[in-house]
Amino acid sequence: MTEADGGPDSRGPGRRRAARLGLAAVLAASGCAPPAGPAPLDGRRVTALLGRRATALLERDAAAWRATGSGTGADTLWARLAAVPLGGWAYQVTGVQAGSATATVEATLRYRLRAEDPAPATARRLLDLVRHEDRWRVRAERAAPGAAALLWDQGTVRARRGTWGLGLGTGSAAELDHFARLAERAVPAADAAWGGDWPRRIVVLVPGSLAGTAALLGARPGTYRGVAAVTTGSPAPGTPADRIIVNPEAYAGLDARGEQFVLTHETVHVATRTATGPATPLWLSEGFADWAAHRAAPRPLAAAAPALTAAVAREEVPPALPDDAAFAFGGDADDLDRAYEGGWLACRLLADRWGPGRLRAVYRAAGARQERHGAEEAAFREVLGIGLAEFTAAWRAYLRQRLGPAA
Repeated sequence: MTEADGGPDSRGPGRRRAARLGLAAVLAASGCAPPAGPAPLDGRRVTALLGRRATALLERDAAAWRATGSGTGADTLWARLAAVPLGGWAYQVTGVQAGSATATVEATLRYRLRAEDPAPATARRLLDLVRHEDRWRVRAERAAPGAAALLWDQGTVRARRGTWGLGLGTGSAAELDHFARLAERAVPAADAAWGGDWPRRIVVLVPGSLAGTAALLGARPGTYRGVAAVTTGSPAPGTPADRIIVNPEAYAGLDARGEQFVLTHETVHVATRTATGPATPLWLSEGFADWAAHRAAPRPLAAAAPALTAAVAREEVPPALPDDAAFAFGGDADDLDRAYEGGWLACRLLADRWGPGRLRAVYRAAGARQERHGAEEAAFREVLGIGLAEFTAAWRAYLRQRLGPAA
């Protein structure tokens, strides 16, 4: 055979290699190239994955959720969120660190509680991804370093909803029902004291421990030891609803009156949030909340203000209204008690002598200012026609009259 007829040269090693190369080129040109492995992970692909995951969660589509996850960590989050009334859930990817089989994603979670949040709350999160069957899936999610945890990071969440708002907790049903009953009385009491334009609904978070409370606040547990509840929120319009975060360990040491007092006090902070500004002194904001709570369940002054009663008996009447530093936790307990009692009795004096409406007007006038310096003076002159020095003198006389031996 000749070469033209396909002689021996056509069967040589060089011709066979060329044939193979030619076949590979044809396959590539026709779109039939052998798979080169999964495409590299980038922000766009992660955003698409997390978008599918968020949709599955909001629609409670278990099959779609499982398609985005891998392992028990992903399934745990699904179960923990089952009772949470979510109205929104979305991620904004801020960073991706990917290896060949695992990845860590930094993201901002925006979630909204249905019927409670006028706008999404935000949380910084870390998500662990794993490549499974050549597809990336979420293995676990947690708070980013230094960020506050979310309640469902701590366990399965129970929910209670009423005309007063929403309670979410990781403890027993009985515990959550108890706080719901406290809330039913707290909201009307706060509304009677403040009135005005506020949602008349609260969100109460009940973690299982002091450590859980601190984690929700992004703090160390010792920071809130002995503090029964804390309210977080922003006065800006279009922001998420305030959260009243309970410390169950401190609550366990309260009697029935104390339990109600604390939740009413915190609910008043929710009511007054939009009128509270950077110039509002703590004696006024904390004192008003105490005034409202005491007003709902009055008791003798000596029993309600034991620290100041003892100080007046020693002829140690405070020379001035308590400053903001006096309200710091972690210091002397008697000093803190005197600060709260002093702020409450200043607000009580305002309500007794000038009327509750003037007390509320002073609160709003102080909160409307941006600069703290001179805010109290301006608020007193605007609403009462007197200055801070004159009011302070009246407050000191009020303490002697109401708490002194002849009271």
